[in-house]
Amino acid sequence: MKPLHDVLAEHLPHEDPDTRRLVAAIAGLLAAVADADGVYDPTEERTIREELRRVHVLTDGGVEAVLSLLSTHLRTLGRDDLAHAAVVRELLDRDGRLEVLDTLLEVAAADGVIATSETNLLRRLATALGLTQADYTALQSRHRDKLGVLGG
Repeated sequence: MKPLHDVLAEHLPHEDPDTRRLVAAIAGLLAAVADADGVYDPTEERTIREELRRVHVLTDGGVEAVLSLLSTHLRTLGRDDLAHAAVVRELLDRDGRLEVLDTLLEVAAADGVIATSETNLLRRLATALGLTQADYTALQSRHRDKLGVLGG
């Protein structure tokens, strides 16, 4: 397996090390959430693809390279979730961290259900990101409402 940092160095050759660290940390958090319920669903992969495309420094090739690593090494890449959260906390302001948490909720909600295992992980990550449980609850509520409309 080519490590994620090597893949990002290849696809982000002109970006500074902190940008590569941040993208790697976000990818690791996405992996952790996608694996939290034990099923890497195709809707989760599509959501991750969409979210990675929002990372303005990643090319389509970079997005696909990260997705390829996630599909084969999901558990390995998501293993250090608290370390990934620490990098995000270090490099992003509060608004950026809220956006990351919202993205993680999108992945958890992609299959139509935010499982208890995902909720537990997301609550832990919210704290690790330096956010409050009120921040988490507000974001989750928005996703719950969206899921209720889809399921209604």
